Amino acid sequence: MTELDTATQRPDLPAAWTPAEVEAELYQRWVDRRYFEADVKSDKPPFTIVLPPPNVTGSLHMGHAMNHSVMDALSRRRRMQGYEVLWLPGMDHAGIATQNAVERDLAKQGLSRQDLGREKFVERVWEWKEEYGGKILDQMKRLGDGIDWSRERFTMDEGLSRAVQTIFKKMYDDGLIYQAERIINWCPRCQTALSDIEVDHSEDEGELVSIRYGDGDASIVVATTRAETMLGDTAVAVHPDDERYQHLIGTEVELPLTGRRIPIVADAHVDPKFGTGAVKVTPAHDPNDFEIGQRHNLPNLTIMDGRATITANGPFLGLDRLEARPAIVAALRAEGRIVAEKRPYVHSVGHCSRCNTVVEPRLSLQWWVKVENIAAAASAAVRDGRTKIHPAELNKRYFDWTDNLHDWCISRQLWWGHRIPVYYGPNGEVVCVGPDDEVPTGEGWRQDEDVLDTWFSSGLWPFSTLGWPESTEDLRKFYPTSVLSTGYDILFFWVVRMMMFGLYAMDEVQPFDHVFLHGLIRDQYGKKMSKSKGNGIDPLDWMERYGADATRFTLLRGTNPGSDMAVAEEWAAGSRNFTTKLWNASRFALANGATVARPLPARDELTAADRWILDELDALVSSVDTNFEAFQFSRACEALYSFTWDEFCDWYLEIAKVQIADGRAEATQAVLGHVLDVLLRLLHPSIPFITETLWTALTGGESLVVAEWPSPSGAERDLEAKAEIEGLKKLATEIRRFRSEQGLKPGQKVAGKVRGACCVGLLDQVPSVRAMTRLTEPGEEFTVSATLEVGLPKGAVKVELDLSGAIDVAAERKRLAKDLAVAQKELDGTTKKLGNEAFLAKAPADVRTGIEARKAAAESDIARINERLAALPEA
Repeated sequence: MTELDTATQRPDLPAAWTPAEVEAELYQRWVDRRYFEADVKSDKPPFTIVLPPPNVTGSLHMGHAMNHSVMDALSRRRRMQGYEVLWLPGMDHAGIATQNAVERDLAKQGLSRQDLGREKFVERVWEWKEEYGGKILDQMKRLGDGIDWSRERFTMDEGLSRAVQTIFKKMYDDGLIYQAERIINWCPRCQTALSDIEVDHSEDEGELVSIRYGDGDASIVVATTRAETMLGDTAVAVHPDDERYQHLIGTEVELPLTGRRIPIVADAHVDPKFGTGAVKVTPAHDPNDFEIGQRHNLPNLTIMDGRATITANGPFLGLDRLEARPAIVAALRAEGRIVAEKRPYVHSVGHCSRCNTVVEPRLSLQWWVKVENIAAAASAAVRDGRTKIHPAELNKRYFDWTDNLHDWCISRQLWWGHRIPVYYGPNGEVVCVGPDDEVPTGEGWRQDEDVLDTWFSSGLWPFSTLGWPESTEDLRKFYPTSVLSTGYDILFFWVVRMMMFGLYAMDEVQPFDHVFLHGLIRDQYGKKMSKSKGNGIDPLDWMERYGADATRFTLLRGTNPGSDMAVAEEWAAGSRNFTTKLWNASRFALANGATVARPLPARDELTAADRWILDELDALVSSVDTNFEAFQFSRACEALYSFTWDEFCDWYLEIAKVQIADGRAEATQAVLGHVLDVLLRLLHPSIPFITETLWTALTGGESLVVAEWPSPSGAERDLEAKAEIEGLKKLATEIRRFRSEQGLKPGQKVAGKVRGACCVGLLDQVPSVRAMTRLTEPGEEFTVSATLEVGLPKGAVKVELDLSGAIDVAAERKRLAKDLAVAQKELDGTTKKLGNEAFLAKAPADVRTGIEARKAAAESDIARINERLAALPEA
């Protein structure tokens, strides 16, 4: 049986790749075979990624799809390289988002959480989580995530709750957690403190009002967009070097509408060039004012409650802040205190990311983490190289955070989350309870009502998911984790917190060896995707239409460290075309006996084309390895795309057809099979489904998931073979161009002679050139109708074509005449403009240059068309 005959013994591949019919079954097969489950007892080197836990309320969006494609590609490659890979999944309880979702669900029934009470409400949230939460996990399977589902975690499961309580107790005992009144972001609707990441800023229209405090020479003018907060002013501040106000520093001025007198203080924070150079100071309702107040021992006067209702005694008592604002401006105007009003005044306003309510800075008693020392440790871990950030350019941004970090507010006024493990006794006792401590009981004892910021528990994720605080086998084997892949937009909110917690809890051992920070997904015009703009793309839609592989490849092909990426549907369609090209090429190779069942023939038994493609394959392996190690996924995918589409499909397969037909089947089939085998291995981390299907059909192997990652052969690069194939490519390209110029259709055959190939070292490639350019052997009546000369490094090759009967001469003359008329009109128009002195005197230099270029192009076209017309036989 010949090698060609053995192709019929292999699994039949359908004529087309249909992802929807294959992907789900193939993924389940991988899971059933437990390929993704990490063996803690393995002696293989570990490679660990902990999945950035999506919100339990979340669904897969394009940012997730891109990041998951990155993590899966990293994991699959390392598994093939012989590592014990753990990609650990899980979800975040997402305190405020989940609580809001359940509250909305209750509202449909006419209920509030207060109607249920805390215990019943939390039970309802757990029920909601079990019923609706975690749909994103199923969507991750559709994408092909090679995750160890046996180790799935949840930030409020029993083990992680134990970790949260343990580290809170440890930090409390070490003096790193304390309670204090500070300014925080407050949502009047959600009735809770918010982290900075839970505040969305937008440019809103408002009003800037300038108000005169005091009278005569003792008066001073301040400007504000929040006039209602003046009721809580306890000072006016100016810069200490501002000469305009030297006579006022240390004096007092009457606060309008209140009758109170407040001091004028000097503070270097004030910008004397902004506005009037004087600012009203409301320490209980502005973070900058709070700092000024601390420096000058000013009282903190709270004039709003948690629902942003005015509590200050007077005519505005009980008004909502947004109602009080125009009422106070009107009252000031009536007293002649309004100096200027600017309306509309566009400025940045913070909104709650969950309900879009305008956030109110508010002085509040909260729990805080003292970050100075643990932030310094996080900074040192990057500075000394224990953790490497990719791209390195983002080190500066990281250090800007760690070196200037303020204490972190960790308490939230919610019911869903990790409740703060602090108890208060009837006689003022305060007891912090660890997981193994006895909870104080008895009359008068109560637990703190607040829960912890979601980022507190997710900050423990790299080690709590591995069993900390216990010294588990998983923790010893898989910590520190190898790579964190996440967006640069949460460098501070999540990455820095994990670094601080990890180094603190794990005795200065960093949580990650590498941090890969990718950019944001934008639309094809570079705009940020959002539901409100209507420019978002659902990756599930792409997977339905083009398949998971095409979706992944599109995203990976655009992913570079630290850079945003733009995506458009046509790019996904292009990736689908790429998978189709790979599918068809593989079907051709299989149908023509491609084999990996034996070693490759010796190099001296191979053709120049065989040696060339093997050398290009070696270069590809090295390129993919280099770029994967540097997290340059875009470059790796571009190299894979270029080799597959150009070198392998467009050139080597065409040459292979000729070699097989010319009786060199055995060696060609071996090279063809080897190249395809290695190529499918290299592509597998990026496009796992199609490569698995093709590779198992080609090799009969168990699975690419557990196949060996390829290495370069080590063979010396054959420069002569490369030069020969580059010559073939240039010759074939020029003949194709020449054929087109002669009016031949792409598939139309025409008789031709190739002269001089022997002298330039291309004699062996002439059969392939003929096949690629549709040149048939000349007959006895061969007549030279057109001649092409192609210059190559070793000399020129002459190609002669017989166009007798190959083209409709009359139709070709008509077409060329039409093109000539267009070119002549362009030449006449540009010549006239360039001859117009008045036009040239006014026209900018770049316009003149453009017209000169158009004239030169028209002259070139005319010469080419006339040459072609002269070469045509008479009709």
